[in-house]
Amino acid sequence: MFFSAFLLGLISSFHCVGMCGPLAMSVPVQHLPTFEKRISILLYHLGRIVTYSLLGLFFGILGRHIFIAAIQQKASIILGSIILLVVIYQRIFRKSLNPPFIQLFTDKLYAIIRILWSKHSVSGTFLLGMANGLLPCGMVYFAIAGALSSSSLQDSIFFMFIFGIGTLPLMLSVHFTGTSILSLSLRSKARKLVPFFLASLGVLLILRGLNLGIPFVSPQLATETGKAIPCH
Repeated sequence: MFFSAFLLGLISSFHCVGMCGPLAMSVPVQHLPTFEKRISILLYHLGRIVTYSLLGLFFGILGRHIFIAAIQQKASIILGSIILLVVIYQRIFRKSLNPPFIQLFTDKLYAIIRILWSKHSVSGTFLLGMANGLLPCGMVYFAIAGALSSSSLQDSIFFMFIFGIGTLPLMLSVHFTGTSILSLSLRSKARKLVPFFLASLGVLLILRGLNLGIPFVSPQLATETGKAIPCH
């Protein structure tokens, strides 16, 4: 699952370069000396990863309740099925799901981002990165699904942390060089592979929930069952 998290982050970065890249490139660091500029860029991306890790903590706690309720298998199957349905919906109708409450949240978050952007400070870029990590993004939602199905709180946090690390190579190349290390045609081809990878993640979650006893693919999930305490 952690390899899946890194791969998901890496593939997500192809999407991020197109969607979040312009936002990343607009981080107010051009007025800073070279060293401070580089530190600010690293702080910006560290802020994103911290937010992803905090999301892992939140959904890890939620996942722990699912584990204690002994419905982890069902939850994994349901999450995997939702991912598959969303991928199929987007492939058929060529549009993403965007509920009204998501748009309302996005508008408020952009207001905060504008305030942070106007501060033009090194420390402010860290908070700007944290805010960016909260922007509604389908790729992050899929990563959260993986974190939610993790077997422990630590695994959920680490899953989201590794997801964030996976986004770094391409995003840092854009930020430090002003252009991607990969050609436009290659990035376009990679983005076309995203739905197939997400579908594979959905299938993996379903297989995990089926408890087939297949190492790494569908291992036996532990259950939170207590043992009876003898009276004598």
